[in-house]
Amino acid sequence: MPVDSSTASPNEEALARDVALVSRIDVVPALLDVVAHVTGMGFTAIARVTDDRWIACAVHDEIAFGMTPGGELPVATTICNEIRDCGRLVAIDHVDEDPVYRDHHTPARYGFQSYLSVPIWRHDGRFFGTLCAIDPRPHRVSDAQTVGMFTLFANLISLHMDAQEKLGLAETALSDEQARSQLQEQFIAVLGHDLRSPLNAVRTGARFMIEKGGVDADVRRSAEIIDRGARRMAGLIDDVLDFARGRLGGGLDVQPVTTTALPETIAHAVAEVQTAWPDRPIESTLRFDGPVRCDRRRIAQLLTNLLVNAFTHGDSGGAVRVTAIGSGGGLDLSVSNTGQPIPEATRRRLFLPFTRAEDRPERAGLGLGLYIACEIAKAHGGRLDVASDDVETRFTFHIPAPVAPA
Repeated sequence: MPVDSSTASPNEEALARDVALVSRIDVVPALLDVVAHVTGMGFTAIARVTDDRWIACAVHDEIAFGMTPGGELPVATTICNEIRDCGRLVAIDHVDEDPVYRDHHTPARYGFQSYLSVPIWRHDGRFFGTLCAIDPRPHRVSDAQTVGMFTLFANLISLHMDAQEKLGLAETALSDEQARSQLQEQFIAVLGHDLRSPLNAVRTGARFMIEKGGVDADVRRSAEIIDRGARRMAGLIDDVLDFARGRLGGGLDVQPVTTTALPETIAHAVAEVQTAWPDRPIESTLRFDGPVRCDRRRIAQLLTNLLVNAFTHGDSGGAVRVTAIGSGGGLDLSVSNTGQPIPEATRRRLFLPFTRAEDRPERAGLGLGLYIACEIAKAHGGRLDVASDDVETRFTFHIPAPVAPA
C-alpha cells in the first residue's frame, strides 16, 4: 500500500507503518507456509483490520485468490470485521453444513467452504487484525490442535511486532548523543529479554514441528527455515547487544580460561553455521598441540561472524575454508573465501560498525559482525587482520603465544 507522505493523512501513514511492520518480520513467509501445509488451506494471510479497512500485510496464496500484500477488501464484506467487533475467533469446517454461516454473505461472495481466523492483539490490548485462512474445499479446522496452533502463531506475530517497534525506537533514540545515557539500561533490556522471549517461542514452535512424528517433509522443511531464521536473528541480537554494551558502557565481556576444548568449540560453530547454508561447503583444518587461553564462547562468536561474512559477501559458488592452528599456547584462526577483492577504501573502514551495511545495502545484515569480531580479538590481547586480492579474501585472528617468565 504505497503512501505519499506529503499528502497522506495521519491515519494512512499509521496503516502503512503497520503493514511495513509485518513485512519486516523475516519468519512470516515460512510461518504462513507452515499454516497452509498443516491445515491444507490454500490461502493464508495476516490482515490489518480497522473499522473501515481490511489490508493484507502478508499473503500465502495457492488458490489464485488474487490478493497481494498491501491489497484491500471492503471490510464490511469480511468476517474479520465481525471478529474485530466481538474479539473472538471464527472456525468453519464446512460452510454448507454450518448453521450460522451457511447463509452468510461472506462465503457466498468469496467462494470458500472452510475458514479460520483468529484475532491478533497488541501488547497494550489494541486489536491489530487477524491471522486468517480460507479454502474452497471443506477442511477440519475447528479442532483444538489447529485452533491452538493459529492462536500461538497470532501471539508470536504480535510479539514480533512489539520487538520490531522497540528496536526501531531504540535505534532512533541512539542517534541522539544526548539520550544515550538514559537509554542504556532500557535498550540492553530490550535486546536481552524482550527480543529473546519471542525468538525462544518461535524456536520452540519450530522444534516442535520438526520433531513431531507424522509431519510431512514440506512442513518439516518450512519449520527448519523458521528455526534457522530464529537462530540468525539471535546472532544479530548478540551483535547489537555487544555493540550497545561497548558504546553505552560495560564493555565487551570476555572471560578467558586455559582450555584444550577449543577444537571442539570451533567444530561446533562450523556445524552450526553449516546448517544455515547447507549447500555451501566449509573446509576445516584444525591442528592443536596443547591448550589455549581464551574465552571459548567468544571465539565461537568471532568465528560465526567471520563465516557469515564469508557466505554473505563471498562467491556463492566457492568454498569457505577454516584453518585453526594452536601452537605453544598461541592461536591463528583464519576464514577465507573466493570472490571479488574488498576495495581499499572499504578495507580501511572494515572493522568500524555498520561499514559493510553502508557499502553493500543490498546484502542482509547490520554491518556489526566484523566490528564485534575485531573487539573480541582486542579483548584477547590479539588482533584481527584481513588480506584480500583476486584469489581470495582471508580474515586471520591471532593470539600470540604467552611469553615464558625469565
